[in-house]
Amino acid sequence: MRKFNVTGVCTPEENYMVDITGKLEQIKKMVDDKAYFTIKLGKQYGKTTTLARLRRFLSDDYIVISLSFEASDEEEFANTAIFGRVFFNQVDKALRFSGIDKEYRESWKKADIETFNDLSGRITDMCEGRKVVLLIDAVDKADGHRVFLGFLSILRDKFLARRGGRDFTFHSVILAMIQEGHHKPSAGETSMYNSPWNIASDFEVDMSFSISEIAGMLLEYEKDYQTGMNASEIATEIYHYTSGYPVLVSRICKFIDEKFEKNWSLVGVKRAVKFLITLEDSIPLFDSLFKYLENDPAIYKFMYSVLFTNERWSFTLGNPVIALCHRYGLVKNVDNRVKISNKIFELLLIDYFVSKEKMKALMESDSVTPENYSDIVQNGVLNMQTCLEKFAVYYHQHYSEKDLAFVERESRFFFLFFINPVLNGYGFAHIESHFTDDRRMDVVVNYLNQQFVIELKIWRGEKRHQEAYEQLQGYMDKLNLDEGYLLTFDFREDKLRRQEWVEIGEGKRIFDLRV
Repeated sequence: MRKFNVTGVCTPEENYMVDITGKLEQIKKMVDDKAYFTIKLGKQYGKTTTLARLRRFLSDDYIVISLSFEASDEEEFANTAIFGRVFFNQVDKALRFSGIDKEYRESWKKADIETFNDLSGRITDMCEGRKVVLLIDAVDKADGHRVFLGFLSILRDKFLARRGGRDFTFHSVILAMIQEGHHKPSAGETSMYNSPWNIASDFEVDMSFSISEIAGMLLEYEKDYQTGMNASEIATEIYHYTSGYPVLVSRICKFIDEKFEKNWSLVGVKRAVKFLITLEDSIPLFDSLFKYLENDPAIYKFMYSVLFTNERWSFTLGNPVIALCHRYGLVKNVDNRVKISNKIFELLLIDYFVSKEKMKALMESDSVTPENYSDIVQNGVLNMQTCLEKFAVYYHQHYSEKDLAFVERESRFFFLFFINPVLNGYGFAHIESHFTDDRRMDVVVNYLNQQFVIELKIWRGEKRHQEAYEQLQGYMDKLNLDEGYLLTFDFREDKLRRQEWVEIGEGKRIFDLRV
């Protein structure tokens, strides 16, 4: 039987895989158009598997030379002669294992390479009369070396000369890289982003898995196991948490299949998500995420503001911090606004920032960690009304004297900081933000088989408060919930504290708590 795979190359004979034929066809269209382009993928985004499938997909129409700089060291970029020798040794090996006849391989291997002109001439000999596609993986290992930049300059010049009928060169060139970077250019060097690689076409193929693509993979699984799952429903739920990030999709599926008794239900997906974000042995993708936060204070502050505050961040790559977070795969562009890339990252970040705040309080010997949760959860059942009532006490003890701007900015964090230990490994809370109303935020809490939606608001008058009922009811309907919770921060001097259940429709009600 096939398995879900989260490491190395996936093969259709051994693994359940998403059918990315549609994406490959889009890439091939660029190759057919003689485009030179760069594929930039996030860490653990299935790059190796994607490139292997792309190589096979193109091989019927092209001679595909697939190389990698993954194992390259500094010496291989020492000078033109060494780089040329290494490059063409890799080319010869790639062609040998692609079934290309030996006569062709020998026809352009005779001359030694000492200069860039020699390197250019060898490429001309190799490409004359043939449609050759060059695919280079792990190009970010080389993007700061002068010799490699010179190589890109050759490709650019030959690309332009071919258009004028004055040279033969690669039909198409594809560079693949992880959006992370490994080499910091030394003084006087330029990175690839400012290199002669300015002939590149924009790569706009969405390499994340869509709901329909995930569902297709699950249907293949269902043929083998006949679990009775609703593949479309499960795919939608998996996408909700992962936004189609390949390794996250595969891990959730693998956990359900191998650790949760093939429980292909919405509850099974939530259990797998919780297991994933609480793994004792972290995965490289998560390690990288935390490394970015720990190593760069600007990224730390920015990600905190995106997650917890009401600051409006337009998505502009002209902002270097936004550009860096996007390059690392931490954020994405949604309607020209910055948003966390997926719910899994969001859950990890919530736990991370809450943990950092607790540690800070501990080190300052001024802990404000909430206590006494014993009556919030009893016999495996979470009482959200009791939880909010206790939060009100906690809030008045520690934050009620803060000014409006501070509480408005930090209110989301207050509540998540409070409820995080309540969940205690049995659940998780995530944020549902609404870009049409930046002052509105829903927190969805999952605890074992229970689900709650809590809307946090700042008091802005009775009319807005009544509108909050309608907004919350709409989200309750979306989640098929009969009860919702409205937590309002009220800064009026003559305010009346309020906590009551309000009937909002047949069989539906909202617990209205004002602090």
